[in-house]
Amino acid sequence: MKLTFLIPPAFDNKKPAERTAGCTRVVYLAPNIYELTVYALLKNNGFDNINYTDFIYENRSVNEFKEFIKTDQSDIYYIWTVNLSMENDIIASQLIHRVNPKAYVVFMGPGATYFISKYLENAHNIIVRGEPELTVLELTRAIASRIEWKDIKGISYKINDTIVNNPTRELIKNLDTLAFPARDVIKDREYHNPKLKIGPYTTAVTSRNCPFKCIYCVPSSLTFAREIENVKEHGKKPLISFRSIESIDKEMKEIKEQGYKAVGFMDDNFIWNEDRTREICNIMKKYNLVWGCQARVDAITDNIAKVLGESGCLYVDLGVESFNDDILKYIKKGITSQQIYTAILLLKKYKVPIKLNVLIGSSPLETRNTLKHTLREIKALKIDQVMFNIVSPFPGTEFYKLAKENGWLANEKYIPTDVQRESILNLPHLTAKEMEKILFYNNISYFLSPHFIFTQMKRFSSWSEFKYALKALKIKLFG
Repeated sequence: MKLTFLIPPAFDNKKPAERTAGCTRVVYLAPNIYELTVYALLKNNGFDNINYTDFIYENRSVNEFKEFIKTDQSDIYYIWTVNLSMENDIIASQLIHRVNPKAYVVFMGPGATYFISKYLENAHNIIVRGEPELTVLELTRAIASRIEWKDIKGISYKINDTIVNNPTRELIKNLDTLAFPARDVIKDREYHNPKLKIGPYTTAVTSRNCPFKCIYCVPSSLTFAREIENVKEHGKKPLISFRSIESIDKEMKEIKEQGYKAVGFMDDNFIWNEDRTREICNIMKKYNLVWGCQARVDAITDNIAKVLGESGCLYVDLGVESFNDDILKYIKKGITSQQIYTAILLLKKYKVPIKLNVLIGSSPLETRNTLKHTLREIKALKIDQVMFNIVSPFPGTEFYKLAKENGWLANEKYIPTDVQRESILNLPHLTAKEMEKILFYNNISYFLSPHFIFTQMKRFSSWSEFKYALKALKIKLFG
């Protein structure tokens, strides 16, 4: 039984989709630890003939992909798919089946979890909905043993012209039972995160899911797949799952031994309380790893900011979206502008670099003036990094329902877009084109400002890290 985890090339000559966050095209490459965790689980359960083939990292062409398919002849191909990669991944499966019609293509991720019918144009395509690990393991065992797999929980497939959606699989209760991502498979590859300014870099997670109610939110692609499935089955978000401190310590030790110097935590919300945060900070100090995380502004206390500053934390990614309290209330962010200011001042007090996420058009209350106000505040506060995005009405979110009900969709239907570039919304006070122009202006205004250039240049550990960051900035600004 030959198995291949596959990241196809881009068939449309556009920048490839980024598959871990899942809502943008690639600015800088990062390892997909979600599929590497599935890989590790299969490997640990006796499947030895597994390949990991990444046409994006290797910069291999469409023609090379076609030649690869002709000679590879795997029994199962696994593709982690997101909305923005949907059409691309369907083309990949079609090419596979032209050459190898008996091969199975197993789709994981939020794209396939939501757009089930689109992915099932072939009877040998199988969708693993929601949380993938245990479902993929059971499915692979069944196919390898040539036993019936059509009753397995958590999958969707097609018989003749009928789509079958099997019952949802229960979520993993103890995340410590999962294998660590199979980083040994990509040990010959180097990834770099401009926010961390030192490499080599990898990612990790210490928890799954977030309990908050932001109407627009598309968290990591793994979390979004879990949420789509859980909301459909139970009408609510899944509960948060945590890894133990012992498990996190063991993984950071392994990461250090593998030669990594920097870690970006992908948790939807990394900071939950002072005790847990302090323990993880101590782990990062013990292994001398620089790192960054995502957090809510209302989680930042003086004590937490202090331990972050003492532990090598080189960024805290804060989702603020706007500095307008009416907008924050409308989008159910659960924070106020005053809490944003407080969190920023606390992090600055302990010299923790800050990245703000700002969302253009997250509310029908958004206007040119509210956006100008947010940009003025960011510049006045001298923030280290900012990501400006345009809200996208992702199917499965409350914002999507509002957009449909109010006729905000520019083309009357959802089209996957790169939130760092494109809009498909016409809001009461802003058109799609206006939001795209404001996004571009904000990026140029911020990233080419003297403050940003001078403060960022002196923080890089090497000339090569600076070149990686410069390349990422060029892509961010100009594609």
